[in-house]
Amino acid sequence: MSHTVDIPQELKTSLRKFRFARRNAGSAAIIVKIHKQKLIMEEVEQFDNISIDDLAEELPENAPRYIVLSYELKHDDGRTSFPLVLINWAPRSSEMSLLTLHASAFLDFQATADHS
Repeated sequence: MSHTVDIPQELKTSLRKFRFARRNAGSAAIIVKIHKQKLIMEEVEQFDNISIDDLAEELPENAPRYIVLSYELKHDDGRTSFPLVLINWAPRSSEMSLLTLHASAFLDFQATADHS
């Protein structure tokens, strides 16, 4: 299977650690971008205990990103869980070629984030 954008082992390892990290409270996120010239995915930053509003402030207004978010979910029976959500950040003001590249690599990133 041909891949447009490579996902380096370093990023796969970082995603795996993020997925299995023990959390006690709040939300955490890892932000990933595509380096257009190198055609590889790169980790931009990780946040621990960040609010959704603060996370939104960290995202660029004109460049796509993938975000894996772990958020605190309190259940009616008193349990607390931290489900993972994949966010595909693709602002309309982004460069069209980068949006296309971002869209073409999304399923590969999703599979990697899910199975790392």
